[in-house]
Amino acid sequence: MAGVTRGRDVFVGRAVRFAVAPEARLVLGDGCVIGERTRIVVQAGCLEIGPGAVLGERCTLVVLSRVTIGARARLGHGATIVDFDHVFEDVERPVRLQPLRSAPITIGEGARIGLGASVLRGVAVGPWAIVDPRAVVTRDVGRGVHAGGVPAKPVAAG
Repeated sequence: MAGVTRGRDVFVGRAVRFAVAPEARLVLGDGCVIGERTRIVVQAGCLEIGPGAVLGERCTLVVLSRVTIGARARLGHGATIVDFDHVFEDVERPVRLQPLRSAPITIGEGARIGLGASVLRGVAVGPWAIVDPRAVVTRDVGRGVHAGGVPAKPVAAG
């Protein structure tokens, strides 16, 4: 497939769907795993999945600018990563007719994104951070921080 660079020992599960636009790039690092029924759409820019990273089943990744998933990071089943959203400032125009805004997402080395969690436009999840299941990450999560909730916030140790 044009625009795709695949490392050694990449595992792609059954019924995974890839859509990579002609000018876009998808980089699959050595030993990464893409779970069954995952959907990867790179409409523009680049999606880079680092060595040893694991995407669970039914994950959705949609890219307009850049998404980087670090080495050995883990995305739980059903996690969603989307680096864009709609502008909806003109109340007279349907949202679907308004422009999109995009900003890169970075998920650091060894980070854990929980089951069904969402990471949205412009967010950095630091190395070794943990995001709880079903959390919605709208702001950066620092290195080693445990975050959860909607929107995601640091979870107190206890």
